[in-house]
Amino acid sequence: MDTETRSDTAPLSVTLIVGSNRHGRFGPVVADWLLEHLRAHPGLDPEVVDVAAPELPTTMAPTAEARAALAEVTPKLAAADAFVVLTPEYNHSFPAGLKNLIDWHYHEWRAKPVALVSYGGLSGGLRATEHLRQVFAELHAVTVRDTVSFHNAGGSFDDGGRLKDPSAPDAAAKTMLDQLVWWGRALREAKERRPYAA
Repeated sequence: MDTETRSDTAPLSVTLIVGSNRHGRFGPVVADWLLEHLRAHPGLDPEVVDVAAPELPTTMAPTAEARAALAEVTPKLAAADAFVVLTPEYNHSFPAGLKNLIDWHYHEWRAKPVALVSYGGLSGGLRATEHLRQVFAELHAVTVRDTVSFHNAGGSFDDGGRLKDPSAPDAAAKTMLDQLVWWGRALREAKERRPYAA
């Protein structure tokens, strides 16, 4: 008897969230590198949400302007089986624009895996990822164990946006994405059998 389900075979719909909207941000350089890995992974079908694109108000009031700003973003989050969140570190944490995007949603995150990629100076953005773990736990999402971090990110890429030494980041990305696929398929299969309830 064939017991294979959609969860076993279909690629995961993964949404890459570019988490910085600061002027002169370095995020798109790292995002381009990351997208290459997402597109090359046989288990993933990537989509992108950039926090710099929608103009989300911070009042959290469900106004017509807020609904219009979310009209393109929310369906991408809802349709995702998994997420990769790319964040810099600002003042020992992650950016306000990213927190605003996260806070405008709730059910879209539930029972889905989240992989974390960070960049920064000496810390490589790791303090931002640790704060994000707490936020996503509150939203019933599962963060995968391994991350990718870029210490001194500006010096790690050349002027063309290519990594000067890709060996360690490429290996870290493979480990992280393999974990994301495992969790994504496991959670998708579980939700097909029974709805998630908290």
